[in-house]
Amino acid sequence: MDVPDTARLQRLLNPRSLAAIGGRPAEVAVEQCRAIGYAGDVWPVNPTRRQLGGVPCLPDLSQLPGVPDAAFVAVNRERTIEVVAELARLGVGGVVCHASGYAEDGDEGARLQSELVAAAGEMALVGPNCLGFVNYLDGAALWPEQQGGKRVESGVALIAQSGNIAENLTMQRRSLPVAALITIGNSAVTGVVDLIDAMLADPRITAIGLCLEEIPEVADFSRVALEALRRAVPIVALKSGASSLGAQVTLSHTSALADSDVLVDALLGRLGVARVHDVETFLETLKLLHVHGARPGTSIASASCSGGEAALLADLAHRTGLTLPELPPHTRQGLHAVLGERVAVRNPLDYHTYIWGDLARLTECFTALLDARVDQHLLMLDFPRGDRCDVGEFETTVAAWEAAQQKTGARACIVSSLPESMPEDVAQRLLDAGIAPMQGLVSCLAAIELAAQIGVAQTAVDEILPLPTAGPLPTQTVEQWDEVRAKNVLAAYGLPVPASAVVVDAADLPAVAAELGFPLVLKAVADGLAHKSDVGGVAIGLDSEGAVRRAAEEMSGIAERYLVEKMVDGVVLELIVGVQRDPRLGLALTVGAGGVLVELVADTATLLLPATRLEIRAALRGLRVGPVLEGFRGRPADLESVVSAVEAVAAFAVDHADRLVELEVNPLLVLASGAMAVDALIRLAEPDG
Repeated sequence: MDVPDTARLQRLLNPRSLAAIGGRPAEVAVEQCRAIGYAGDVWPVNPTRRQLGGVPCLPDLSQLPGVPDAAFVAVNRERTIEVVAELARLGVGGVVCHASGYAEDGDEGARLQSELVAAAGEMALVGPNCLGFVNYLDGAALWPEQQGGKRVESGVALIAQSGNIAENLTMQRRSLPVAALITIGNSAVTGVVDLIDAMLADPRITAIGLCLEEIPEVADFSRVALEALRRAVPIVALKSGASSLGAQVTLSHTSALADSDVLVDALLGRLGVARVHDVETFLETLKLLHVHGARPGTSIASASCSGGEAALLADLAHRTGLTLPELPPHTRQGLHAVLGERVAVRNPLDYHTYIWGDLARLTECFTALLDARVDQHLLMLDFPRGDRCDVGEFETTVAAWEAAQQKTGARACIVSSLPESMPEDVAQRLLDAGIAPMQGLVSCLAAIELAAQIGVAQTAVDEILPLPTAGPLPTQTVEQWDEVRAKNVLAAYGLPVPASAVVVDAADLPAVAAELGFPLVLKAVADGLAHKSDVGGVAIGLDSEGAVRRAAEEMSGIAERYLVEKMVDGVVLELIVGVQRDPRLGLALTVGAGGVLVELVADTATLLLPATRLEIRAALRGLRVGPVLEGFRGRPADLESVVSAVEAVAAFAVDHADRLVELEVNPLLVLASGAMAVDALIRLAEPDG
């Protein structure tokens, strides 16, 4: 949005006055404003009601005593368009459109949504087909349902496409401070990117959570995500659904390997947005980020009074990718002093029950542990049921952990293995003390790892390339280049290809073979032939003229021309390098273990283009075959030449981004010195016109 529209959006989200137009949903919005302590003017508008929510009604918009900053419109879809147009003429800052039946409801709905957008003009518009928003910082609720939140001074912002999911989130009992909750519905005017921009402008927002069904326009989303990294405002995304890869027929292996969800992972990972797949981890990650922010480290230290709990945590931490380093000497010395010789001092720490209930000794123990200087310190503690059990000694443990944290200033949390084993009053007390109250061991450890990912991205934000706008192909007419043409073009970009390669017909094969020398590779060359090995179009290791002749005879049914190349020896590994096009996310580069069994092995990594050399190298190293590229068991491999070869493929793709449908090099041979592309496929849309 431009600057004036940003100002209007701020008026909508933090209104000094608002109008509620409609029947019962508008009345609930009035009631929710009063319930949350909204201090501004509220003007209900309804021609048949005397009051809404105890506030006198105005018969129509012409009777408004002033121009409201915000309006909640809850009338039918046709009438909504008329009301929005009138509000825009009045100069209202922004509007929430509650009605459904627009673009989500067929061609007629799409037509009505276009009219709604035109009616809004420069006004901010949230929806249609949404529940609206709640501002828990300033106390405004343009919200037609119940909600379970409360006023806060700072907290996370939640932006959701689904109104029902958003309403559920307000009912959470995980003590996550929610500063703003916004549902976007169809995002006809104001979208996710606009709202992230608005949240980043408010220093009271500590983190942003996105519940998305589709990814916003990639270039704009890239811009705000990178700005969030620079401002150290972490973003967590709960993404459902999948983006379409288009209706075009895909012929390369790459398109089968990198589906749309893989591309979403590549996008979010590149931009430092932590992706989660369940609501529990979504909330717990946001909570940890609210308390401690992001930090590029995965080392943890843990304490519990149970060996079983300690072992469980160690197993789960290893599976999550967290490290439990050996405790430093000064920490071990301090723990030995308070725990004695009967307790084995290690990480994770089982401090036994010898000091249970002893505030002074527990504080001394925890102070020593929190001085271990790791990235996160955990105390495992499940409270008993308060209605049936005595929680006094557990309160003592919490008090000791609080005292130790205040003394050391360490990043600390208390985690219950069961989400329901953390009472809300205890969780709030911990939040107030700067300690993260984490509910559920698995989601806690996942949150720590995700916070570390964001921390790495924040540190490296200036090295992350922004993403370009993705667009449709200029035409559906696609040209497929044969291997010879594809390799020649890619070679001009720096991709190494065999120097001794000749295209001949059957009659000239014996002479050419004798001139090149043996052993040889023979390949069928024909328009539209994508996977030659699948149809018997490749023969390798041919060591005589007779072997070449026989191989050509076997291929005579699929081609009349043949590519003859010298065999490449000393191959360490076969890789696949491919680029595919997604209509929403743009060009995606896939690298992985290659050859004829590429789909079966399924060892790949995907990056969105453009990508840096550093990103390409990291993707290659992260493969399961990555150790082979770095000299596994003393067998040399030229990793840097492989990176350069992948860069050449990526450079061609970026230069042809407006036309490229797909590209594949398979295999790219990894050698002890160098790399060699021995097959290639390129499909380009015909130029416009």
